[in-house]
Amino acid sequence: MAAYDLAVIGGGPGGYVAAIRAAQLGLRPVLFEKDRIGGLCLNWGCIPTKALLKNADAVATVRSAARWGITVHDPSYDLGLAVDRSRTVVDQLVRGVEGLLKDHNVTVIVGTAGFKDPHTLTAADNTYETGATIIATGASTRMLPGVAVGGPVITSREALELRTTPRRAVIVGAGPVGVEFAHLWATYGAEVTVVEMLDTLLPLEDVDTGRALGRSFRERGITCLTGARVESVRVRDGEAEVVVSRAGAEQTVQADCVLIAVGFVPHTSSLNLEGVGVRTERGFVTIDDHMETNVRGIYAVGDVTGKLMLAHVASQQGVIAAEHIAGRPVAALDYIQMPRATFSQPQVGSVGYTEAGAKEAGFAVKTGRFPFGALGRAIASGHTEGFVKIVADEKTGQVLGIHLVGHDVNDLLGEAALATLLEVTTVELGFAVHAHPTLAEAIKEAALAVDGEAIHMARRRAGQGTAT
Repeated sequence: MAAYDLAVIGGGPGGYVAAIRAAQLGLRPVLFEKDRIGGLCLNWGCIPTKALLKNADAVATVRSAARWGITVHDPSYDLGLAVDRSRTVVDQLVRGVEGLLKDHNVTVIVGTAGFKDPHTLTAADNTYETGATIIATGASTRMLPGVAVGGPVITSREALELRTTPRRAVIVGAGPVGVEFAHLWATYGAEVTVVEMLDTLLPLEDVDTGRALGRSFRERGITCLTGARVESVRVRDGEAEVVVSRAGAEQTVQADCVLIAVGFVPHTSSLNLEGVGVRTERGFVTIDDHMETNVRGIYAVGDVTGKLMLAHVASQQGVIAAEHIAGRPVAALDYIQMPRATFSQPQVGSVGYTEAGAKEAGFAVKTGRFPFGALGRAIASGHTEGFVKIVADEKTGQVLGIHLVGHDVNDLLGEAALATLLEVTTVELGFAVHAHPTLAEAIKEAALAVDGEAIHMARRRAGQGTAT
């Protein structure tokens, strides 16, 4: 029986980071992965999606070439070649991670692992003894009741392999996955309808940014049916009929592609969690601040925990778990302070409390907004839609949340995350000198706007902040 200090089940951004960090700390880790290293994120999620979205940016630039004084005759747009480029990007990054694992002497075993007992795993008819185990098995798309993948009905996994643009697409769910594919396909010329049960796109983000994205999408011809419910999806002759109810009325939307993007379910069925007594809630593995389950020595990180289903959160959870196993002191992860990014155009980014969330948490709130339409760099670059919104504590001035919507604004999330981590005040953020001309100046101006002191905005608009 092979023996290791740590076993990691799943090679995604939570699992492989945990294994590497454990090796750095002197532990002997083994990593089990049933498919390719990198998990959903590298292979069929974050990375290939962003590669395709970069192609969409190029398409949008060509379509608007005349605006930049460039004449383009009869351009063509090949989604298949964009898919080929995305797979090349994926392969490069996967090879890079495989190299990192090898460099850190992490043993990688291809196969599905499950628990025999809390310190024994089985995989491919072999048995492995481990001092501790990290579950990092991820999650997959949750389907609507009565709806199955097949024909025109797809998930993001199949969408990333589509080599031709759908003529008419219905996207069920307006979270990050849904709106990113809406942007991609609409840019390539598809007729897109987005259906969302809640009242705005990106309903987990600040309502103002969700509404701004909705306005932008509608101006581009994307149909956004918010406050709507999919009643049924019927497939006939290779096409789909999606019945949607909204405000007491039903309508049928015809589509040759239906993307289901309504959430995720955890991968736990092969683990034998019941056999070792690991507690779950709604299928997700429950953990404490150290990422440890109720069974000593068994940890879980990433999407399988259901905490916050983002790759960078999984990676940080993996670091915390590895350090705790190695006996190091670790700090609790504040999930409210995790940055969140959606890569449609306009992009939406945020960190910290939404305005509604801050009020629900008991804060007296005031806000400030600064539009990119008043910013020199945004005007010069030709992308002026959107704004920065800051949510602050009325009593102390502490920045509770920063929300961004606009072209390529997610590059500003580093500053936003650092500001909330260090508990800066609007006075401090407004005092910090930002380079000119940059988009980051909008963060400074939004902080000043909380108290009606923004410099580059008319006085009648500067008083955005209201205490409640």
